[in-house]
Amino acid sequence: MANSLNTITVDGVTYNSAAYEATQTKETKKNDDLGKETFLQLLVTQLQNQDPLDPQDNSSYIAELAQFSSLEQMTNVAKSLEDLGKVVGNIDTSVLVGQLSSMIGMNIDWVLTVNESDAEGNPISHTEPKTGVVTGVTIVEGNPSVVIESEGQKYMVDISNIGHVYNPGEEAAVPESVAE
Repeated sequence: MANSLNTITVDGVTYNSAAYEATQTKETKKNDDLGKETFLQLLVTQLQNQDPLDPQDNSSYIAELAQFSSLEQMTNVAKSLEDLGKVVGNIDTSVLVGQLSSMIGMNIDWVLTVNESDAEGNPISHTEPKTGVVTGVTIVEGNPSVVIESEGQKYMVDISNIGHVYNPGEEAAVPESVAE
């Protein structure tokens, strides 16, 4: 006798699972995830095709349904957390841009990294201290930067390179530890 899990009876005709699949037209979905509808179809098919003389215990169906519900809820929570992370990131960037916007018109000291090549073509870099005036704020590849005008040129400066911000007309304040 064939294993009842490997056979399907439709309209009185018994097929093995491979032969039955071959007779069915398949619609392929972009999403290969097992969805609610698919799960319920599988459950109903299982119930319809179980051996009436040896029915499966109802508790196993309930356990499968509970596991599926738990998985669905965890998936929903993960998606919600991902969406929330994007919102928080956007809020953080917006707040930072707002704070940086208050620097427009202020004097600023920063460090410019210059990448060059030596006589043999080997890359070398050095830093130069710069002073300028903040003329704008921008976001480059998701990172907020300030636009600084210095000596007739404009620079986009990452906020990590900013050393000091001070009001127009003020001299850059030298920390006491450096002055001594």
